[in-house]
Amino acid sequence: MQRAIMGTILISCAGWPALSQSSETPPRFEIADVHVSAKTVNQFMRTGPARGGRYEVKNATMVDLIRIAYGFDPDKVLGGPSWLEMDRFDVLAKVAADSTPETQKLMLQSLLGDRFKLVVRKETKPLPTYALTAGKKPQLKEADGTEETGCRPRTTSGAPADGGIRMMMSNSNGVTTTINLGPGMTIQYMCRNMTMAAFAGGLRGMIGASVGPNQVLDETGLKGNWNFDIKWSMQFNGPMMANMSDRISIFEAVDKQLGLKLEERQIPTPVIVVDSVNQKPSENPPEVAEALPPIPLPAEFEVASVKAADPSVRMTRYQMQPGGRLTAEGMPLRFLISRAFNTNNNEQVTGMPNWVDTERFDIIAKAPSAGPSAPAMDTETAAPMMRALLVDRFKMTYHTEERPVSAYSLASAKPKMKKADPASRTSCKGANAPAGAPPGSQVLTCQNITMAQFADRLQNMAPELSWPVLDATGIEGGWDFTLIFSRNAGMMMGGGRGGDAGLGDGATPSASEPTGALTLFEAVEKQLGLKLEMHKRPTPVIVIDHIEQKPTEN
Repeated sequence: MQRAIMGTILISCAGWPALSQSSETPPRFEIADVHVSAKTVNQFMRTGPARGGRYEVKNATMVDLIRIAYGFDPDKVLGGPSWLEMDRFDVLAKVAADSTPETQKLMLQSLLGDRFKLVVRKETKPLPTYALTAGKKPQLKEADGTEETGCRPRTTSGAPADGGIRMMMSNSNGVTTTINLGPGMTIQYMCRNMTMAAFAGGLRGMIGASVGPNQVLDETGLKGNWNFDIKWSMQFNGPMMANMSDRISIFEAVDKQLGLKLEERQIPTPVIVVDSVNQKPSENPPEVAEALPPIPLPAEFEVASVKAADPSVRMTRYQMQPGGRLTAEGMPLRFLISRAFNTNNNEQVTGMPNWVDTERFDIIAKAPSAGPSAPAMDTETAAPMMRALLVDRFKMTYHTEERPVSAYSLASAKPKMKKADPASRTSCKGANAPAGAPPGSQVLTCQNITMAQFADRLQNMAPELSWPVLDATGIEGGWDFTLIFSRNAGMMMGGGRGGDAGLGDGATPSASEPTGALTLFEAVEKQLGLKLEMHKRPTPVIVIDHIEQKPTEN
């Protein structure tokens, strides 16, 4: 890319190799298209290896871009303006076919300096992490060294115990592992021939172990190798978690089952600090459209097998694999229709017969190759192909029309929030519930967030909030607050989605049982002094006019 260097990336040299000290010219993309991302309901970043000389990052915040470019976890990207975690960008760049991932990181660093005038420095700051310490009486069995080293979840092919469920996980090669979760949604790990250093180091990578983003430190002082089993509860939401007397946190499990403790520490940690960055990237070069033309995406699968699922098998799977392969096992037709329109909102697609919830199907399909530069298949690119499949094999017909739907607005009652420092980073982050909180409780901590941003954040946080929430508070500026609520309480509400069939305009649902847990609606009112009010709003919906119960033959 024949362009002058428009910015500089500053790296402090104290204790760090400074990238800017090299006399060599840092690598750059040949040409790049940088623009603000289109707003979508599913606000998550997508990226992958460069394909056919095209490097792409979609829907990324500036924190995401810095994380990718410099290799720091998001919680270790500090400083910067308030919008750093909120505004999202797409980057599409041209690279040499033989460029390495490490070189592409340096290219992204150069792009952030050139196009956003990013200035960063590396430091060491104390950040919270957990340390594994020995209790008064550790409950571990000394290993004899004959068993294979490692901690592995207990797998099984049988039915789950009463009060448990079956969980299936698939890797990128399509290999499926079945794990039966016990009462309280507990997962059990069998650890054999393990040192405490290895156990602590691997703890944050274990399924359901919510111990923060940093590696757990070993401060037990226990030498040698050990055998032990440990189980804790997965942090699921929904009806399965409504009565959770058997729920075990990772902290309780380590204490009561192993005789160890997880204690929080402030540990000096390498971080990257944003000194300055522009909110708007510089203009794209005029030749970018010719150099990076859009790639036509396939409109239908190249080949597909569709058959009714075995009614005796209740396992389900929906997976997009490398090479354009899509596998669905035991999926209800309603789910396949939702994937065809790329929506998680059950009310956005209407007119379906009742049997779409009970008729389940297996699908194996392969997308046609769109060339080496085509992006990997995801929910967005798979949607038109799934739609074409349902039209072809199930004779689905549909149309779009505007209908009144039950939606919510955020209104002001008696606000109880704290005025934010306008210079602080805007964010809303989830966290573990405090000890003693009702089962299924969740914490949402928001900093310097406007009411419009909070209203956006509320969508899909409860089943009733499937449509965008509008800001009707009239409250200006940024605010700090913490919200503690239980999705389980919301699941116990009588009535259906979309504001409850028996509720009128302005009403809000509440828990049907006195468990001590607050629904999201109750928490917003009692803790923040705001209200979520239901009303009818005209909105475009997809109406299924016809769909066959049995697909045509393969």
